[in-house]
Amino acid sequence: MTFTHATSKTLSMEKSMKPILVIDDEEMYRNTISSVLRQSGYQVVEAEDGEKGLDILQNQPVELIISDVMMENLDGFGFIERVRMDPATSTIPFIFVTGLSDKKTMRKGMTLGADDFLVKPFTGAELVAAVDSRLAKHKEGHSESERKLAQLRSSISLAMPHEIRTPLASIIGFAEILRDEGDKLAGSEVVQCGALLHKSGKRLQKLVENFVSFSQIEVISANAEKVRMLRRSPPLESALVARIVGATKADLFGRRNDLHMDLSERSVAVSEEHFTKIIEELLDNAFKFSQAGTRVTVTSVVENNRLVFSFSDCGRGMTLEQIANVGAYLQFDRKFHEQQGAGLGVAIAKRLTELYDGKMEFDNSSGQGLTVRVYLPISA
Repeated sequence: MTFTHATSKTLSMEKSMKPILVIDDEEMYRNTISSVLRQSGYQVVEAEDGEKGLDILQNQPVELIISDVMMENLDGFGFIERVRMDPATSTIPFIFVTGLSDKKTMRKGMTLGADDFLVKPFTGAELVAAVDSRLAKHKEGHSESERKLAQLRSSISLAMPHEIRTPLASIIGFAEILRDEGDKLAGSEVVQCGALLHKSGKRLQKLVENFVSFSQIEVISANAEKVRMLRRSPPLESALVARIVGATKADLFGRRNDLHMDLSERSVAVSEEHFTKIIEELLDNAFKFSQAGTRVTVTSVVENNRLVFSFSDCGRGMTLEQIANVGAYLQFDRKFHEQQGAGLGVAIAKRLTELYDGKMEFDNSSGQGLTVRVYLPISA
């Protein structure tokens, strides 16, 4: 293999201080790739196979990984699987170099998380261009994440005082009663105050947890690499998880007999944590805004390679303005405190659905409650 060095490339002090990891079991190729990168201003560390590469990653942060596919001990595919499974290395840009140019090999590499492929032979200019491009995109994604985080800090600082006032006022009020009149209250009244304190505390806890969840989702959504990893989630038994979550949520509201579920057994390509959160929030909304003794129905069917979940209740429904306001959380030039009507939980469920290239629809055209439909990807 012959490289043409990118001699027009000017060395820059802006090159990352973290090295690029080059992995190839053929010393000539490894040395040549490393030489081209060093001449272009990059620092480089080398490994002769995937196992050696993993050892380096445990001890030294790297900016980007360039790896051969066909290697002894641990090949490129096995190596990238290990890299993507570790949270500390899961978002490192990854370029495969290979003599295999068939689509099956490339598709497998991309599925496992590779960002780019270079097919041997390639020139030094092509190598440097691929590295520069990949690092620029990675930096752009990181900058967007930082921007989102700054907006989140601003929005949450405005929203928190407004949102927590009601449960916090209840906690303070009942605590003052116990402090000032506790010795005069009957035992049953003390127990009642304790129960109300607990209820307000749990409400406040959920508000805080949902603010944190929404913050995390927004940061993830700004990082294309993290989104891509989520969309490669292993198959999840949706019906099993939904039934467990449904029973727990129905018991919490004291409405086990109101919940009716008719679910497809198809698996979805969604993480268990996120799928559970979607089901929890939509069931919470259905139970919260409907009367005890009325039906809450959850169904799932396959439509166009999507598993469609429908959550239906017999409550008061939502106005068009309230439905539109679910999206107010999702347009980040708007502030959290502008959100009215449906709670942050529904917005979280909607945002999670969209992370997996799904969608959420609202239907209250019947005038008898609300139906929320969630379209999620089916596992291949």
